[in-house]
Amino acid sequence: MLKHARKTMIAPRLAGLSAALAATFLLAACGSVGPDFVAPAFDAGAPAYRHAGAIAGASEKVAALPHQWWSVYRDSTLDALEAAAQANSPSVQASAARLLQAQAQLGVTSASRLPQLSVGTSVANTRSSSATSQGIALGGTSITGNQYEAGLSLSYEVDLWGKVRRAVEAADAQALVSQYDRDGVLLLLSSQVATTYWQLRGLDAELAILNAALATRHETQELVEARFAGGFGNELDVSRAHLETANAEADMHEVRRQRLQLEHALATLTGASPSSFTLAALAPDAGALPEPPAIPVGLPAALLSQRPDLAASVATLRAQNAQVGIATAAFYPSISLTTSYGYASESLSRLLEGGSRQFSYGPLGFSLPIFDGGRNRNNLALAKARYDEAAANHQSKLLTALREVEDSLSDTRQRAEQGKAQALAQQAALRALQVARKRYELGVSNYLDVTDAQRSSLVADRSAVQIRTQRLLASAAVARALGGGWQADTGLAALDAKTAH
Repeated sequence: MLKHARKTMIAPRLAGLSAALAATFLLAACGSVGPDFVAPAFDAGAPAYRHAGAIAGASEKVAALPHQWWSVYRDSTLDALEAAAQANSPSVQASAARLLQAQAQLGVTSASRLPQLSVGTSVANTRSSSATSQGIALGGTSITGNQYEAGLSLSYEVDLWGKVRRAVEAADAQALVSQYDRDGVLLLLSSQVATTYWQLRGLDAELAILNAALATRHETQELVEARFAGGFGNELDVSRAHLETANAEADMHEVRRQRLQLEHALATLTGASPSSFTLAALAPDAGALPEPPAIPVGLPAALLSQRPDLAASVATLRAQNAQVGIATAAFYPSISLTTSYGYASESLSRLLEGGSRQFSYGPLGFSLPIFDGGRNRNNLALAKARYDEAAANHQSKLLTALREVEDSLSDTRQRAEQGKAQALAQQAALRALQVARKRYELGVSNYLDVTDAQRSSLVADRSAVQIRTQRLLASAAVARALGGGWQADTGLAALDAKTAH
């Protein structure tokens, strides 16, 4: 009968606790105070890029670059370098670690949305003082004995005003910021590898030109020395021939020095030791640089979805907006619930007996801020000011992104026009050299005309290679400014869904 009576008493209590918990969860799901996030409108200011001109893909809504955007160059060496950089670069590994930290912090924050349940046991041996008021009341005796306890405890903060939900929203947005920052690191790294690679290949092309020029200088030097030995020249011509040969050799050593520095930079970018990294030079017959590929640029209005730094900026705005909600919730009451259930006994053998059962429902805590010296008001003002700062920074990043695209597009167009003009100068310099050499061989002009023509032709050839290199660098800058084929995943869409619910 006693056991049946206990069950009869406990059942309504458990039912009441279940109903209270259900009501608590229902209230906690009501809503959130503070403004819901609305992404700022993106006004590109123009329907198309100013300097896109007749570039292929300029009318497309989104630039259709592949994810591995450097593959548009169709260079297997560049592909291998990019793959090594993405796999081994310390900067990529550091950004991946930051992303893991943000995801872990999101998990920590999300745990606050659920009740905290813990189990605990304790064993104690106590002796009370006989000299206390309690001991005197008991006739000057002390109480000694063991105490064994085991039980469960549950605590839960009722999220009536959405403070915890806003905190989870902020942590989720920060995780997205870290993800997009990592993508930005990958984009920057791939751009640096491509830029450094094409600079190095440009120097390879210059070395091929200098090697050919040096061979020509040696031939001309032998001709001048032979004419001087035959009495048809003078010592000044011989000295000039030696000077031009020495200058060509000095230029070649300078280009090699620059190439070695670029080789060391590529080693660092790919996570290799500069002491063991080498990149073979192209053969002279293969030293010509390729034509830059056409980069589809899309429209300015689509730029926000193409760049990870802009997506990270929007996620930062979302996080700051959630912080405003958290600061707003501090003005509202907080409610917490605590309950426990377990057993306690002075004897371990009797610990699980029905008479050793103990439990408590509550307390149901209620706290309402009345006076805090203006702390909550200033925290809210601080959160709003931080959001305003993030909004201004976002607008600045948008303008910077548009400027970078326009800069790279205008650079591409002007470099192409410069290349056409330089090709004409290159042809004229070559013809002038041919005429000067012929006139010198016929004895109708002096060797000074030949040296001037040689210098002009060498400068024109090197300038043509340098412009071709700059055109390749400009194409890489266009790809980077457009986000390098990056597209936002479902992270922002998932976060929108969470915020809506």
